[in-house]
Amino acid sequence: MKKTKIYHALLPGFFLLICLICLQGCIARMKKLTITDLPGTFKAGEIISAKKSCTISFEELMVDLNKVRVIYIGEQHTDPVHHTIQLKLIKALYEKNHDMTIGMEAFDRSYRKILDQWTAGGLDEKSFIEKSHWYANWRFDFKLYAGILDFLKEKHIKLVGLNIPFYIPPKIAVGGIDNLSNLEKEYLPKKIDTSNSAHREYVKKIFSHHHIKGRENFENFYAAQCVWEDTMAEAVANNLKDDIMVVIVGNGHIKKKFGVPNRAFERSQAPFRTIFLVPAGSNVKLAYADYIWVTGKE
Repeated sequence: MKKTKIYHALLPGFFLLICLICLQGCIARMKKLTITDLPGTFKAGEIISAKKSCTISFEELMVDLNKVRVIYIGEQHTDPVHHTIQLKLIKALYEKNHDMTIGMEAFDRSYRKILDQWTAGGLDEKSFIEKSHWYANWRFDFKLYAGILDFLKEKHIKLVGLNIPFYIPPKIAVGGIDNLSNLEKEYLPKKIDTSNSAHREYVKKIFSHHHIKGRENFENFYAAQCVWEDTMAEAVANNLKDDIMVVIVGNGHIKKKFGVPNRAFERSQAPFRTIFLVPAGSNVKLAYADYIWVTGKE
């Protein structure tokens, strides 16, 4: 009898806990994206066209993407949903464009032979991770990108590294370009543009949140960022032949197009589109990209 009374006494609290858990789940699913210069809110799965100022279907998106030469798909590096969407877009583009190249921020240009071996089917996953020094360079969980990389290998799609060797930008941030060795300077892009005032202000806001010993000089910090952007832009332009290119980079490199996209366009004049992947619950501006894709949890 005593056990029964205790059980019944605990039931209200138990059901309250279950209700709270369910409520939290519902709230998470109800999160919406706010675009500050558009009325209303947008739920996960919706795609917003900046040109049309409204939501569009996936099919409408693909019609437009198939008209251009370069497609930039942003990401928050640790968000698995973003990589799932990237793969979905690559597969859809591949249906009509077998002659395509994928450029990835995750690899620097010195790994060309290793990337070629991977897409030719000459390496297993373990060997690829070791030979590309994945966890010394990019460091994010390989599983996040495995779906994309496996598809490129299966279809023998050309893969190029866009980045400068990862140890160089930190050296610029603390000592400037002049203090690089001659060997390190060989990796620098031919043109480094530090004149974009909007980009400078964007990076200055990022810099204001950085408090790392030795990186107090904003001009060095900004030079490192521009070297990073222009290196990837140069790699996009140099690897764009008669095919199309899908560029996989962090959202910060495509935001408002003043990072990689506009710099690559100056070099190639190839028409492009940008797709900004952002979780529901965030606030963004329509000018961030040509398309804003609202994401949720898997």
